Amino acid sequence: MTTENSPPEEATPAAEPAAVAETVEAAADPLAQALQEAAQWKDLAYRNAAELDNFRKRAAREAQETRAYANADLLRSILPVLDNFEMGLEAARSESETSMIFMGMSMVQRQLADFLRDMGVQEVEALGQVFDPNLHDAVSQEASDEVPEGTVLRVTRRGFKLKDRLLRAASVVVSSGPAATSESESPAA
Repeated sequence: MTTENSPPEEATPAAEPAAVAETVEAAADPLAQALQEAAQWKDLAYRNAAELDNFRKRAAREAQETRAYANADLLRSILPVLDNFEMGLEAARSESETSMIFMGMSMVQRQLADFLRDMGVQEVEALGQVFDPNLHDAVSQEASDEVPEGTVLRVTRRGFKLKDRLLRAASVVVSSGPAATSESESPAA
C-alpha cells in the first residue's frame, strides 16, 4: 500500500548508493579492461619484436653458413681429380725429377694446394694418429710390433675438411697391435 503523502524519493536515496557504485564499477571496468588489453598488446608487440630479431639473426647466421660451405660439392668433386693428378706426378717423379714434365706438374700441384687452402680446405691428419671413425675410413688392419693397436699405419687416400666439416674421410690402414704368436711357434724348453 502506498500513500500519496509518502514521498516517492525516499526509496531512491537508498537505491542511489548501490546504483552509483555499479555505475562507477561499470565506468572503471572499461578503463581497466582497456588498460589490460593495452598491456596484452604491448606484451605481444614485445614478443613479436624479439621473435623478429631472432629470425633476423638466424637468417644472417644461415646465410653466412651457406656462403661458407657453398663450394663444398665442387671441392668434393675436385678431390678425385687431385688424387689422379698426384699419381701422375709420382709417375713423373719416378722417371726423372729434373724433367720439364715433372717440374710443370709440380707447379700445378702447388697451385692446386694453394687454391684448396684459400678455399678453407685442410688435410685430415691421419698418419700416426689414433683411428677416429669420424675422420678416417679403415680399409684394412695390419699387425705391427712398433705401432700400438688402433693407430694409423698408412694413408691410402688423403682425407679433407672444409673448415670444420668433413669433405672426405681419409682411407687408412690401422694397426692391430703386435702379431699374435701361436704356441707351436714358441721355442720349446
